Order: sequence, then structure tokens, then C-alpha cells
Amino acid sequence: MQPFFRLLSHLKNYKPLLAGNIVCNLFMVVFTVVSIPAIIPFLNILLDQQPMVTIPPVDSLSTQNFIEHVNYFLSQIILEKGKRSALTYALLLVIVLYFFKNVFRYLSQFFLAPVRNGVVRDIRQELYEKMLALPMSYFSEERKGDLLARMSVDVQEVESSILNVLESIIREPLMMVGAFSFMVYVSPGMTLFVLVLLAFTGLVIGRVGKLLKRQSRLVQERLGVLLAMMEEGISGLRIIKGFNAERFQATHFRRENNEYRRLLVRLLWRRDLSSPLTEFLGVATVAVLIWYGYNEVQRGALTVPTFFAMLYAFFSMIEPAKKFAAAFYNVQKGMAAVERIDSIRQADLRIFEKPDALPLGEFREAIEYRNVSFAYANSSRAAVENINLKIPRGKIIALVGTSGGGKSTLADLLPRFYDVEQGEILLDGTNIKDYRLHDLRSLMGIVTQEPVLFNDTIFNNIAFGMNGVPQQAVEQAARIAHAHDFILETPDGYRTNIGDRGVKLSGGQRQRLTLARAVLANPPILILDEATSALDSESERLVQDALDILMKNRTTIVIAHRLSTVQHADEIVVMKDGHIIERGTHEQLMAQEGEYGKLVELQSF
Repeated sequence: MQPFFRLLSHLKNYKPLLAGNIVCNLFMVVFTVVSIPAIIPFLNILLDQQPMVTIPPVDSLSTQNFIEHVNYFLSQIILEKGKRSALTYALLLVIVLYFFKNVFRYLSQFFLAPVRNGVVRDIRQELYEKMLALPMSYFSEERKGDLLARMSVDVQEVESSILNVLESIIREPLMMVGAFSFMVYVSPGMTLFVLVLLAFTGLVIGRVGKLLKRQSRLVQERLGVLLAMMEEGISGLRIIKGFNAERFQATHFRRENNEYRRLLVRLLWRRDLSSPLTEFLGVATVAVLIWYGYNEVQRGALTVPTFFAMLYAFFSMIEPAKKFAAAFYNVQKGMAAVERIDSIRQADLRIFEKPDALPLGEFREAIEYRNVSFAYANSSRAAVENINLKIPRGKIIALVGTSGGGKSTLADLLPRFYDVEQGEILLDGTNIKDYRLHDLRSLMGIVTQEPVLFNDTIFNNIAFGMNGVPQQAVEQAARIAHAHDFILETPDGYRTNIGDRGVKLSGGQRQRLTLARAVLANPPILILDEATSALDSESERLVQDALDILMKNRTTIVIAHRLSTVQHADEIVVMKDGHIIERGTHEQLMAQEGEYGKLVELQSF
């Protein structure tokens, strides 16, 4: 139940509204309970059972002698104005009680509505912020579609299954206690049957509720699979069509979709069992109560109006019992979603910042990898092992080699997308784990092979992560990246929306926007991960020209398969199977006729 209580911890932000809801529920229950004995005088008059009380009660009005005062008041009205007037007063009393009951019922919902939606907003915000804080390794182990399901469908399930029944969880037990207290006051013996019903119903509902929770988790997980398939289908549509795999994908989706339907139907069957089951048990108990009450009336232990009030009290308790049972089922159903959400909330950040982390304002001397080793989770071998590399300030270092050699991993360790397992990375002689994470990453600009753009305007994509950037600065960055001319040709210039992932632009245009973003950030350290490998010759030339300008007077780590782009690097580091096997300038490596020479020869061929 810990995930459930962690979820409810969000309620502390809404204490005044919750207090208002609880107070209104209490008043509603009070007026409901008072309305139960209020029908006795009405029935006494209607059935001509009202004995005339001519002597006023000795004691002042209290809960013990309330009925005596009501009988005296009605007797006076009957004697002075007749039974019709007394019936009118009795009916007005019932109307007033029910009016205030429903006023407070509405007010309780009025206070609860912003609580429910506020908690959902808080959970969604917390999950998104946690997702942004999680390390890259977390997303390599999870399916993106399943994460989206947890952040959207599961959060909505929490709102509909748990937060939606908060009122029932608070109000219905109060209603049941109030009605039950009246029944005990009137006839303890008759109330015993109600206790038997509640005990039996609790056992049945508890058993079915456990099955419901387990089934609901399977449904939520299967829905995550479906969303993952949808996301993969949309992002991979070009390949699906290109390989004529529409039918194959549709068949695969149909199989998962049918399984989801089967599980969902079984879940709804169990959930919908609660209300009819509770109602059937209630009717069975009413039959017993009528039989028992008839005997009590016959022997004079109860009057007919009191017996009817007893039945009314029981029915007033049955409806809340049904709602509470349905709420219990819904909570059990929603607990699976709560646990799936909680798995994200409790996920280990892994990349931690020390409480006394040092500020970092500038890069002055060098970056040094010292005996660095790292392996990905669930991998049998190290991605990089025992790496020693020093990168002086202002130098261009190229990392080359075959795929899987560890080049990108080595670069990802510097901004702490992953943390080294052995050894250390030093920046100006200090371990990067000792610096503030924000300060460390603010020194770096990253340009990847796949341009990362957002469904926003060109201006906002270039100025991404920065506030109050003037138009002139953005335009200057775009000119340096050779992007200004094509931007002006778009329909709205810098205010043009580029679509999802920049789909409205060509590959070269997208890459030049990411370069403009790096130029505007003006970082002292630049990481270029295959920045030109996916471009055509003309786009590559434009991007390479922009890169040459960008790399001036910066410390640059270039990851490249196309070796012609790194021949002028200050040092070329050749990597294979996570190790550095060669290093030197282009001329030095070519003279060695080793691995680098083979790679150059293959590309030349």
C-alpha cells in the first residue's frame, strides 16, 4: 500500500479544499440522519397513529427528548389547526431537511473537483520532471510506448478509479455509521442482521477485489504494449510501406489488440459484479428485516411508523454500502495504475549531484579521461575499458573506428549522461562528479547525427533552453550556421513551425538549425557525434563549413566515420572494442599503416 499512500501525499497541497469537503460531507450526513426519524411524525399523522400530547416536556430540547418535543408540537398544531395543517408542517420539515442535505452534497463535490484535477496535474508534472531527470540508461531498458502509457493512460486511470471515489471513501462510511447508529438506537436485535450482511459482503468484495487488482495490472501492461506498437508504427511508417509490411504489422497489432480486449472484458465483468452483488444481499436482508420487524410490531416492541423508519434507515445505509463497494472495486482496479506510475517515481536517478557540489563557470585547462571503464546494464562486456586520454583546451580530438568501438559512449560520459564505473574524468584537474551538473553541461554543446528538433517555430528551436534571446542574436547564429537564407524562404521566416521532429525541413536544413542552436549557446566544449554522416554532398559541404567556423577556438570532440572530415584534427584517436589502439595526427597514423590506414584505404576505395 506504500504507492497508494505516496499518491495520497499530494493531497497535503489541498488541505483547505479537503477540509471544506469533509465539513460539507459531515453536514450532509447530519441532515440525512435527521431526516430518518423525521418521517415518523409524518407517518403517525398519515396512519392516524399520533397520540395527543397535551403536557409539554419537562426538560429542555435535547437529542434524548427530541421526539417528545416534536410530538408535543404536532399535537398542539392538530388540536388548534387540524391534521391537514400538521401534515403540512411535517412535509415542510422533510423538504427543508432534504434541501440542506443536497446543498451540502453539492458543496462537497464543489470543493473536491479542484482537488481531484489538481492532484492529477501534480502527478503528471512530477512524472514529466522525473522523466527529464532520469539517466539515459533508464530509457534503453524501457519501451517508450509503455512509458507514455504510464504518463497518460495510467494517470487518467488514477483520476477515474481512485481520486473520483475520494468522496465515496469519506462520505459513504459516515452515512453508514449514521444510519446504523439510528438502527441500533431503535432496535439492537434487528440491527444484528445488518452486521451479518456487512461481514459477509466484506469477505466477498475483498476476495473479488484482489482478483480485480491483479487483472487490472495485466490490462495496463497490455495497453502499454499497444501504445508502443502504435508509436513504432507511426515512426517506422516509411519502412513498413517500403517492405510491404502493412498486413504483417496489422496482423501483429490485431493479435495484441484482441488479447487486450479479452483481458479488459474479464476485468469489467469482475468490476461490474460489485453493485448487483451488494444489492442482492441487501434485498435478502430486507426480507429478513420485514419478517423480523413484523414480529416486533405484533408483540408491541415497535410501532408501525418506527418500523418503516427502521426500513428507511436500512435503505439509507444500503445505497452508501453499494457506492462504497463500487469505490473499493475501483480503488483495487486503480492500484495497478498507481504501482506502474510509482515505478517511475521511485526509479533510481543514478546520476546524482553531491550536496556540496562545486560551481563551474569556465573551462581553463584540459579534459582528462583517467583509467575510465564503463559497461551498459545487462551487457556482458565493457563498452569502454581502461581509457586514458587528455584533451587540452582549444584542441580538436577526433574519435574514429568501427561501429561498436565505444566512441559515442566515451563522449556521453563527459556530460554525465552515464557515470563511469571505474576511473575518473577530470575537468581542470577536478572530477566532474564534484561539479554541479547544470554548470558542467552548460559548458558543452552537442550536435548529433540525428538532428533533435521540436514541434515549434524555427526561432524557438534555435533559442531552445534560453529565455529572452533577442532576434538579432538568433539571426546571427543562423548566419554562422548557413541557415539564415533558407529560413527566410519559409512561409513565416523565423516564426515558421517546422512540424514534428522538423519534418517540414530537409536533412541538411535540420542539421544546420541544430548547429545554429550550438552557435547561440556559445559553449567552450563542443561534442560532434557523426554530425555530417547522414547528409548529401551539398548539405555536407554547407554543414562542414558551419562546423569549421563553430570549432574555432573551442575544445572539440568529433566522432566520425567519414574520415575525410577529421584529417585536420589535432589528434585522431582510433578505438576498437572499447580500447584505444592508435592515436596521433593524420600523417602519423598513415605512416604507421595500422588500423587507421586500413579505414582510410577502405573509404578511398
